[in-house]
Amino acid sequence: MPIANLLFPLMVLTSLVAACRQPRTPTRAAATAAAASVNTPPLPPGPNGAAESLLVDLQSVDSTIRVDARYAGANNFTGAPLPGYDAPRAWLRREAAAALGRVQDRLRTGGLGLLVFDGYRPLRATLAMVDWAERTGRVNLLNDGYIARRSRHNQGVAVDLTLVDLVSGTQLDMGTPFDTFSEAAHTANAAGRVLRYRQILVRAMESEGFTNYEKEWWHFSFAVPGAVPFDKVIQNKEFLDTREAKE
Repeated sequence: MPIANLLFPLMVLTSLVAACRQPRTPTRAAATAAAASVNTPPLPPGPNGAAESLLVDLQSVDSTIRVDARYAGANNFTGAPLPGYDAPRAWLRREAAAALGRVQDRLRTGGLGLLVFDGYRPLRATLAMVDWAERTGRVNLLNDGYIARRSRHNQGVAVDLTLVDLVSGTQLDMGTPFDTFSEAAHTANAAGRVLRYRQILVRAMESEGFTNYEKEWWHFSFAVPGAVPFDKVIQNKEFLDTREAKE
């Protein structure tokens, strides 16, 4: 039996909100608000040099964090690799990466760990997602807040992830696959074990300063003052801490 199943009874959250147990149907006004909240203000992209000094490879922070970079391959909702992903890596702003490492430490005590689907996302990849939605007649995904026109991922302050058994890497049942564009993926729209797993993830992430996007159980953002978008291509290159490089 997976470790996560053995430890599950010990990790059940004791303060679940009753409203979280009932699916909620959003109004059009709520959908409009969600679309607005998922989009960042329009900002010019920062230079590649700044990206190299501010972004870090997650696995250089904690090698036990697993990565399945979905947009570097065809296993994503577009059915093709997205531009800007030349390597199956996950990068984040240094501040967010350090916080995620602390989340991994917290989960490790219960036999759990993180599997990251996406972190920093080059601007060109977000534009390709928008183009896909428009070409395929799925503009509703833009209007309803499932696909961002300007994403926090572009700033390196958002991450998509799930829970896994720390030893085997087996994903826990979160109720829907990653990138499910429906109410079933709304964090609160679950019951029983699935709800508890989602709550474990949310509580662990919130404990280190991340905020969940309520329409996607896998999506979390981290506040970094003055964050700007980048279009630096993701490559098989380790970023060096500029302070270490000077020593």
